[in-house]
Amino acid sequence: MINEVIGIIFGVVSPVAICALIGFIWAKRGGPFDTAMVTRLVTNVGVPSLVFSTIVNVEIDQQQFFRMGLAALLSTIGFLLVGWVILRILRMPSQTYLNPIAFANTGNMGLPLCLLAFGEQGLALGIAYFVVNVLLLVSVGIPIASNRYRPADILRQPFIYAAGFSVFFLLSDVPVPQVALNTTKLLSNFTIPLMLITLGVSLARLKVDDFGKSSIIAAGRLLMGVAAGFGVAAILGLTGEARAVVIIMCSMPVAVITFLLAETYGGDGKPVAGAVVISTLLAFPILPLLIWYLKM
Repeated sequence: MINEVIGIIFGVVSPVAICALIGFIWAKRGGPFDTAMVTRLVTNVGVPSLVFSTIVNVEIDQQQFFRMGLAALLSTIGFLLVGWVILRILRMPSQTYLNPIAFANTGNMGLPLCLLAFGEQGLALGIAYFVVNVLLLVSVGIPIASNRYRPADILRQPFIYAAGFSVFFLLSDVPVPQVALNTTKLLSNFTIPLMLITLGVSLARLKVDDFGKSSIIAAGRLLMGVAAGFGVAAILGLTGEARAVVIIMCSMPVAVITFLLAETYGGDGKPVAGAVVISTLLAFPILPLLIWYLKM
């Protein structure tokens, strides 16, 4: 067991941590990094390319692919409902704290871990979860933070169209144009490393100012995530890599974007920033044991 866990630490978790550490050190040394520009580049170009390139290039069972999307839908709805009840009991405002509990870092950390732990097949399954999760963030998370609903926000997300085109090719016998394959593959190569470096930069710039609230949010996200992952996988009858990927994606720490939403729409972003830092630091020692168990 010990040798296997050490192998996972160095083969799966350490590369993710090292990439994030590069961003962390870069920011701490005062290196220039335009987070807003990089985020737009990754969101509008990198992620759509990664989604399209992975789905059309990896042979994946269609039923399993859509069950992963259903798993994302069920788990996120569960996070929202249970999180809302917990926040009501604790008398903490849902507008600020529900999103950090409900939405995990399935992109910056989840996708790299799925790739390193389970290869291209794991990445494809992770993307199915990720696409639905982000769609819910846009359609539900932003309205929660802003107290207004704008359907047009969903239509502005390029990854939706990338997912739509990729599903079309997945379900049909239409060959994918070679230029599309080559271009999206080339563009997708920068996405995961840049996401991890951006995560490191964000962690360097965030501070833990309200340890009490931050710890509650961080613990709630991780504990609910692990429990929901196992529960949803059991409900849907998922096995093998699909089960493992669902549990990993559900168990990710608080998403950095939830801090940005809190800050943008007038919430108290400081505890959310602390929750991002604390949950991420807690996740790194937990993940090797979780992945080891899932790979048994």
